[in-house]
Amino acid sequence: MKTIIFDFDGTIADTWKVVIKILKEKEEEWGLPAITKETFADFRGKPFLELIKKYNIVLLKLPFVVSKTQKELKSRMVQVSLFKGVKEVIMNLKKREYHLGILTTNSKENVLFFLKRHGLDVFDFIQSEPSLLGKDKALRKILDKNSLEPTEVLYIGDEIRDIDACKENNVKIISVTWGFNTKDILKTNNPDFLVDHPSEILKIIGE
Repeated sequence: MKTIIFDFDGTIADTWKVVIKILKEKEEEWGLPAITKETFADFRGKPFLELIKKYNIVLLKLPFVVSKTQKELKSRMVQVSLFKGVKEVIMNLKKREYHLGILTTNSKENVLFFLKRHGLDVFDFIQSEPSLLGKDKALRKILDKNSLEPTEVLYIGDEIRDIDACKENNVKIISVTWGFNTKDILKTNNPDFLVDHPSEILKIIGE
């Protein structure tokens, strides 16, 4: 294994608190379902396609919502915190000369701002994929562009979408429980590894 790909939102950056605040502010203007503690818990604990049916989410509207959220987020990235312990893991892996990348639904501009602000501008590539349903294709693009075999790559992410993308591309994944999807729903989707703290990542990779 020579390349480690991180998801960004919910894995490196605690973006969701700010995103939820934005969605609450804009729910009427953007025609979104009401964001309550109950609906947020529902979103964290159920598969994405199941949520689309339950809340009558219009798929064609998703690119609009993602784009608008990213623009709103741009001016609020200073409010986004770094998950405790993640920086130490990233710097440890960089010191050991792993090829590090990020695959994210967020904008590259937002990610670069955050990384620089937190002294984490050490990544070899950042792949931004705005489609919520396109992570499998984006991961395949990374593999092809860098001439990587799936066995040479490890992915680290916090969502079911990450697990699905990795299974589609035969890439091993470490799912983290401090992000968006709950531990129970992640476990149900059978990631290769499941961790509760960043330090466990180094134990899996080998310190």
